[in-house]
Amino acid sequence: MSDRLRPSSDSTVAEAATLLQVLRGTPPLTHCITNAVVTGFTANVLLAVGAAPAMVDISGEAGLFAGVASGLLVNLGTPTPEQRLASLEAAQGAGAAGTPWVLDPVAIGALPIRTALAHDLAALRPTAIRGNASEILALAGLSGGGRGVDATDSTDAAADAAFVLAERHGSVVAVSGPVDLLTDGERVIRIANGDPLLTLVTGGGCALGAVMAAFLGAARSTPITPLDAVAAASLVYTVAAERAAAVSSGPGSFAVALLDALAATQPSELAAAARVEESTR
Repeated sequence: MSDRLRPSSDSTVAEAATLLQVLRGTPPLTHCITNAVVTGFTANVLLAVGAAPAMVDISGEAGLFAGVASGLLVNLGTPTPEQRLASLEAAQGAGAAGTPWVLDPVAIGALPIRTALAHDLAALRPTAIRGNASEILALAGLSGGGRGVDATDSTDAAADAAFVLAERHGSVVAVSGPVDLLTDGERVIRIANGDPLLTLVTGGGCALGAVMAAFLGAARSTPITPLDAVAAASLVYTVAAERAAAVSSGPGSFAVALLDALAATQPSELAAAARVEESTR
């Protein structure tokens, strides 16, 4: 590491440990508007990490619920007409109530309806934006997107796009990949934990967005910044993924083991497992 990088034993990991303990002490009610493919897995991931999931995606209810929830996820994986209305309503409700929320612009770029919706939602200033490199580039207007939900760009290639979005919308931007890149436009955190099996389980990335919403909700009672809360979610999730992979024989057993590992991971264990670097732009 250069002298501009802080080792993993420093504040980023310490705050992750603190926030995991806070989350489990007062489970944050985590409102998810997410896609039909991953709803059950996302709810189970939230329960495993210690949060309380709620899948409220009906127009007329979503805005009200976002106002009482601890955190909100808006995921555009299967944006039905009802979900499109509920997503905008929930984001507006979250903004009015001060509820932190996460935008996951799944598969935007080539697909026009979800791309337009993603831009409308981003204009409502999400607390965090999470996506793969191609999705982040597309949302910033710097590429046409990837191949469906699969990235065709590297994490580092999306760094400038992440800075653009952070500055444009006042959001933390999390670019998922072999090494996750997270930024608030000034600080940059890279997390090298995780395992390729996450890419072979439907909902591996989508569930991470929900975990970020949960950690942001838990952080409301602390002085921990949104960037550090999003980094905490990524670290806990990817450390658990490594532990799950170590006892799995393939993606099927990994999906189950990930839930067990999320539930078993203790705050005191993060420092030894973490591979984290921090720098400034």
